[in-house]
Amino acid sequence: MKNRWSKKEASKFIAKYGKKWGEDLALRTYTSRLIGEAKELVLHGGGNTSVKGVFKNVLGKKFPVIYVKASGQDLSNIELEGHTGIDLDYIRQLQNLKKLSDEDMVNEILTHRFNAKSRTPSIETLMHAFIPAKYIDHTHADAILVLTNQINGEKITRDALGDDVIILEYKKPGFELAKAAARAFGENPDCKGMVLMKHGLLTWGESARESYERTIELVTKAERYLSKKCRKPLKVKTTTSLSKARERYLKVAPILRGLLAIPTGNADWAYSRFILKPLINKEILNLVDSYKGKVVALTPPLTTDHLIRTKAYPLWIDELNYDDEEKLRGKIKTSVAKYIEKYDKYFERYSKKIKQKINRFDSMSRVILIPGLGAICAGQDVVEADIVKDITFQTLSAKMKIYSMGEYEGLNEKHLFGMEYFSLQHAKLARKDKFPLGSSVAIVSGAAGAIGSGICEELLKNECHVAVSDLPGDNLNSLVDEFKAKYKERVIGVNLDVTNPKSVANGFDKVIESWGGIDLVVVNAGIASVSSLMGMDPNTFRKLEQVNIEGTLNFLSESGRHFRVQGTGGDVVVISTKNVFSPGTKFGAYSATKAAAHQLARIASLEFAEMDVRVNMVSPDAVFSHGKRKSGLWAEVGPDRMRARGLSEKELEEYYKNRNLLKAKVTAEHVAKAVLFFATRQTPTTGSTIPVDGGLPDATPR
Repeated sequence: MKNRWSKKEASKFIAKYGKKWGEDLALRTYTSRLIGEAKELVLHGGGNTSVKGVFKNVLGKKFPVIYVKASGQDLSNIELEGHTGIDLDYIRQLQNLKKLSDEDMVNEILTHRFNAKSRTPSIETLMHAFIPAKYIDHTHADAILVLTNQINGEKITRDALGDDVIILEYKKPGFELAKAAARAFGENPDCKGMVLMKHGLLTWGESARESYERTIELVTKAERYLSKKCRKPLKVKTTTSLSKARERYLKVAPILRGLLAIPTGNADWAYSRFILKPLINKEILNLVDSYKGKVVALTPPLTTDHLIRTKAYPLWIDELNYDDEEKLRGKIKTSVAKYIEKYDKYFERYSKKIKQKINRFDSMSRVILIPGLGAICAGQDVVEADIVKDITFQTLSAKMKIYSMGEYEGLNEKHLFGMEYFSLQHAKLARKDKFPLGSSVAIVSGAAGAIGSGICEELLKNECHVAVSDLPGDNLNSLVDEFKAKYKERVIGVNLDVTNPKSVANGFDKVIESWGGIDLVVVNAGIASVSSLMGMDPNTFRKLEQVNIEGTLNFLSESGRHFRVQGTGGDVVVISTKNVFSPGTKFGAYSATKAAAHQLARIASLEFAEMDVRVNMVSPDAVFSHGKRKSGLWAEVGPDRMRARGLSEKELEEYYKNRNLLKAKVTAEHVAKAVLFFATRQTPTTGSTIPVDGGLPDATPR
């Protein structure tokens, strides 16, 4: 481990925060970030840190305080508010109790915060409070977990770290662990740290630097020990190339995503879906393709901190036939069903012994391991799936190290269940706002234009994962960059030509590779031209026919094939036009080709219904721009319309506004709202058209 303490950086934190919050909390924040930025120490909200000091209330009265990291707070980006201040004198008195239930412990902690609005602190709060050291760091360092999660782990840990650390047998986090840790510290006050078996590492110091550097020192010792002892590599029975594994993933992912989806009992919103992330690299392929891979992988997690993300065990699927889709689906379906049955029995076994009401989790696996493919990780959204992916890689890498020097020994099922259903842990999974599209994936064609960008933005605001697709170029690149700055991992860009079936199929594959499947397809790409019928160039007509008709057909065809494989329904929204119902002069090519596309969508609504795929249309009038993005269609059509009516660009927009009944300016956001109506399945509707035109009687669908 590299010691990343910097006097210069520490001084910056003191200068920035010290005056308002005090130097102690400023340095606490600095070293917490140093810990959080090292994946070898903690992952995604894991670990916790604290500092003891003095709190002054509004009356000027001073109280001893302990600031403890909030539950679920990621240490890598923690701010000063990420540590919750608690009345230290009161909390320490709890140490005198013989028993304290989890519910009472939480209540005592929450009712003795100095700021009622501050977040719930870590479940390890009492341990931080009962140990008298000023600064305390608690990590789940990979190297420490490798030492402790094996047979004779205590002896191995002692050999690696020496006699100046305390080694404490596993106890459930909370009151019981806090008392045991405080007692062990009292008996060994000169020790540098404490190893919590099958849990992690605790270090302390009278300064932030001392505590941090003790963590680095002990983890480095563990790493050096392991580098000498890890000698027995896994023997690989087959070798799979990365390209072959990814090719197989594209076949498996939609099937698996569909089978993992949880039935809701709601006819309109039939399934709760997952986002999938592949974990395919040589290290993981060597594990799943080895003789001992299954034995190594199907063991409990390294630490109970991971349970709420990964569940107790992964799902292992053997012997897949990738050349026969029916057999492929059958094997995956059987494997998923067996996992569910096993989890249900596990829940029944241990839930009977718990008196209070339990909020049951679903029975679906979060980690799927497949020889010849790698690992597939599932989460409610891409952020959660990425967390599972990182934890899975860390876990499997550590288990391979353990195998190379000994034999894995994790916690028993009773302990696993106790932590999986420990209510204080569940707060880490709580989402502030739940959107119906939060676990959904959409692809939008023609996304770089005015209407397309408006649709993408509306879907992203509603937490959808959006593949922004269009022809390659600056328009697409700049839009993706703009969205990524705000919506991060929920956006990908897809270079795609709707007139080329292979390009469309490759675009769908890119989305599947990123998120596992697709639930919403928005067919928006379209072009226009201005010409009378007598003066029309047939080649121009053919160009519109390729984009507007064949492009729609290609998207509908690929959508149908994907939805059939995924098997959980879906939605298609085709952006039509008022010209289908009320065509204009010199607009024959556009009106005719869009009418054909509209008719294809109606046919799709008939053919796809048996798959619970709804196909609907949105029929807008003129949309000139969305923010700074001008409409490509109106860049083509606008000049002719302005000349014909003797209007400027601004006057032309006013003309279109004033010709509808509501005198409304039609915007890309309005079109997007109509798409959202269909995408969120607010009514049982398919084959229908929503006009977005402010009221044009001649354009009313009939």
